[in-house]
Amino acid sequence: MMERVWDYPRPPAVEPCARRARVELGGETIADSTRALRVLETSHPPVIYIPPHDVVDGWLVRSHSRTSWCEFKGRAHYFYAVDRPDAKPVAWTYLSPTPGYEALKDHIAFYPGRVDAAYLDDERIEAQESDFYGGWITSDLVGPFKGPAGTLGW
Repeated sequence: MMERVWDYPRPPAVEPCARRARVELGGETIADSTRALRVLETSHPPVIYIPPHDVVDGWLVRSHSRTSWCEFKGRAHYFYAVDRPDAKPVAWTYLSPTPGYEALKDHIAFYPGRVDAAYLDDERIEAQESDFYGGWITSDLVGPFKGPAGTLGW
């Protein structure tokens, strides 16, 4: 069944991800979950949040200086890959999400364009275009998607 990202709500909704989520980095599967959550927001591909117990220890280092603020979910904290410490962050989390988003607490969202590969079930996903968003694009999504040049004002 096709999903239109323009039918997603604003403010965003959090729901269980019905598909198995996997992330590969450094030639290894570093996250594998059947308990992931997805955040659905108007014009965005879903962002997948993986429970911390489904992420292999030792691959991520949390930044103690880099944070950002989401008007809905609160303060995001970022992770770098241990094999890419000078590169851009590969993931983020909410340590104390705002009311309504408590389910995301400590779950890890990966930028699919900054890891080796990301999958939902056996489908390799496409990264949402831009350097800011972390949406997971699958073959069952219909856009247009926010992210490319000229779409920040949507």
